[in-house]
Amino acid sequence: MMIMAEESRRPSGPGSDRRGGGRKGRQRKGREPMRAKPPQWIPRTKLGKKVKEGEITNIDEIFSMVLPIKEVEIVDKLLPNIKEEVCDVKLVQKQTDAGEQSNFKVTVVVGADGYIGLGEAKAKEIGPAIRKAMNLAKIGLIPVRRGCGSWECGCGEPHTLPFKVTGKAGSIKLQLIPAPKGVGLAVADTSKVVLALAGIKDVWSHASGKTRSTANMTKATWDALRRTMKISSMETMK
Repeated sequence: MMIMAEESRRPSGPGSDRRGGGRKGRQRKGREPMRAKPPQWIPRTKLGKKVKEGEITNIDEIFSMVLPIKEVEIVDKLLPNIKEEVCDVKLVQKQTDAGEQSNFKVTVVVGADGYIGLGEAKAKEIGPAIRKAMNLAKIGLIPVRRGCGSWECGCGEPHTLPFKVTGKAGSIKLQLIPAPKGVGLAVADTSKVVLALAGIKDVWSHASGKTRSTANMTKATWDALRRTMKISSMETMK
């Protein structure tokens, strides 16, 4: 009889079980989960203050004045549609007095239409290495000159390069050749990522050396795009 009395005192219904339902079954209505607010950008350079205050609204103004970019937030504000791509991840080791020290070496490329950046960084974990390399790539962003340099096309649209350029990295020597409209990116898969981020749609290539090295192939492609700004034309001088 005592057992029956104790069982009758227990509340019945959903959410009455101490193990399953009481507190877990109760949900606060009308409240959203708390989310951490992103830290507010406080510029530390004169260029950063001008960008935040709206005095500089185009990143081309920075390149025309040959000013160094030292804050990542400058690129994020002026190029909100910038894209990132992790091209290579390696596990590297260093011999020390305490033994072998392992780190992750990451190569990251960032770009938008007409701009490209390359960054490399090392860290004990992949996440911090990627973030560090991404920040270095944004700080080292450079413009890329585009045009229609193929004699077979002559459309005048900036879909390819204006002339032949050659990039080098390690044993790799990569030559990018302007191609007519519709050819696409006739390059290695590693170079396709870099060229697509820079806004190049049609190009031919010729490479020599140890082209299986993903990191050096990425650097050679970036170096070739960097050399497009080395030669000035009458249009740019005007």
